[in-house]
Amino acid sequence: MNSEDLSGFLKALRFAANKHRNQRRKDKRNTPYINHPIEVCYVLTESGSVFDPAILTAAILHDTLEDTRSAPEEIRELFGSPVLDLVKEVTDDKHLPRFVRKRLQVENASTISDAAKQIKLADKISNIRDILENPPWSWNTRRKLDYINWAEQVAGGLRGVNKKLEDKFDELVRISREKLDKGNRR
Repeated sequence: MNSEDLSGFLKALRFAANKHRNQRRKDKRNTPYINHPIEVCYVLTESGSVFDPAILTAAILHDTLEDTRSAPEEIRELFGSPVLDLVKEVTDDKHLPRFVRKRLQVENASTISDAAKQIKLADKISNIRDILENPPWSWNTRRKLDYINWAEQVAGGLRGVNKKLEDKFDELVRISREKLDKGNRR
């Protein structure tokens, strides 16, 4: 990343941190929400060897349209149309019921751009890691497994763009199922 790209990424990080500043994950630790987009970027770079500035910038912003009062025009003005387009590709329409949003993620996964597929896959890896290590406080084993099964359906449409991310996802799903199944037998 050159200095201009790094500056743009840090600007996006500051923007996302400000937008998510009062949000917390629904886990026992009450984790600051901004940790999630940071983790998605970390997964992209560390597990997927993704260093494209537009992808990383969109990854840090990936939940701002969906979960904050950010407007598409604001993201376009600050970060450009290519970043906004990626953010929009990975954003659910919160006006739709949850079950419809989940179904649409499965149906649309194969139709999004390769860059958006990588962000979406890193997002699923991050969420599954959280379910395994610091789950939402109200989730039982069945709900955790349901999420993993659904994420696997989404990931089916994301394949073919980054083998390293796909392998990390598959490994994490295997480990998660083993751990959750082992806990179920106690």
